[in-house]
Amino acid sequence: MITANNPDLVSWIHISEDSDFPIQNIPFGVGFLVQDEPFVATRIGDKVINLAALNDKGYFNELGFQSSDFNAPSLNALMKYGKYPLRNLRNRISCLFTHGNMELQGREEDCMEVLYSADRVQLLLPVNIGDYTDFYSSKEHATNVGTMFRDPANALLPNWLWLPVGYHGRSSSIITSEVPVVRPKGQTKVEGADPNFEASARVDFELEMGFYTFDGKPLGERISTSEAEDFIFGLSLFNDWSARDIQQWEYVPLGPFLAKNFASSISPWIITLDALQPYAVDTPVQEPEVLSYLKFEGKKSYDINLEVFIQPKDGAEDRVCLSNFKYMYWNMAQQLAHHTVNGCNIRCGDLMGSGTISGPTPDSYGSMLELAWKGTKPLTLSDGSQRRFIQDYDTVIMKGHCTNGKVRIGFGEVRTQLLPAID
Repeated sequence: MITANNPDLVSWIHISEDSDFPIQNIPFGVGFLVQDEPFVATRIGDKVINLAALNDKGYFNELGFQSSDFNAPSLNALMKYGKYPLRNLRNRISCLFTHGNMELQGREEDCMEVLYSADRVQLLLPVNIGDYTDFYSSKEHATNVGTMFRDPANALLPNWLWLPVGYHGRSSSIITSEVPVVRPKGQTKVEGADPNFEASARVDFELEMGFYTFDGKPLGERISTSEAEDFIFGLSLFNDWSARDIQQWEYVPLGPFLAKNFASSISPWIITLDALQPYAVDTPVQEPEVLSYLKFEGKKSYDINLEVFIQPKDGAEDRVCLSNFKYMYWNMAQQLAHHTVNGCNIRCGDLMGSGTISGPTPDSYGSMLELAWKGTKPLTLSDGSQRRFIQDYDTVIMKGHCTNGKVRIGFGEVRTQLLPAID
């Protein structure tokens, strides 16, 4: 039972109404204080909770974890336990911080040692990511891109409606929020001219969600759509940076390379799949009917409101996109089932990118390529400047939250500044 999802729970920690982190959230991350060792953490309101300190004080004794699982620079050791032990941990944390539970509330010394103001804690990349796969699963996004670069009548390639298209990316360049990105260089080519080596002039964001996996099955076995959610730990916001001019020249025949591997940014808090269950919704209707191994039952998508902002240097944040995760045509269960149907093994800490999340209206498109329509319809920001793509010193901010009229839970944000190319 997921008791932590009870919408009637109230914490004895003060939580503002617009907080992303009510007691029903209980995200997981890794943080540290200045000149201190990293620790596994969660957050309620404006307080970061040191789970390593709580464990050392005996509050998780009955759960069977080790001290080293919490005194760690990543969540990988904790994730090795799998879905149900981590569900028990989340329920236990919820119980400790629920109003009326005096186990911890009445111990001022313990509280001082485990509760930190959020502005004191530096957050790290939460998972030591092994392998990274990026999908291409928004029908609206794929249609928009196909319309721009191919015949609008045949915008979707023949395989798109039959399988979740994906490619393997580079995990070493995945970074967390507040880490800047340097404008990449590579080969570009304009029609009628030879290729040129230069800094990309078309750096773009891609609004995505990323999900992390527990250990999967052994090599040679596959995960079905009905089993998939038992192998998914949780989700974070994901900005899969792209260099469109480099991509256009290099992607044939094997797909993206330098246009994608220079950086991808992910938010530091992981919202568990358990916490998202109250916000589950139906996946869009899929036609033609999918093959048997991609069929599924129940609600497999999630109603997550997503926003993208651009902030020029010393300027204001301007919202340029308002989308939703529920628009995704191929859901996470289908993505994981397809990824493993050939016997590919999934390991603890693998990351899967959803693919760009675009909605049905122009203001819900999840990339500058679409919002400014290949540069032909520039966006005007509040300071009067225009954007076809991301400029040097712009900061791209992505935010996300769920709400069902009772409880609002959020993902925090992923915030990244683009720096000039290195000469």
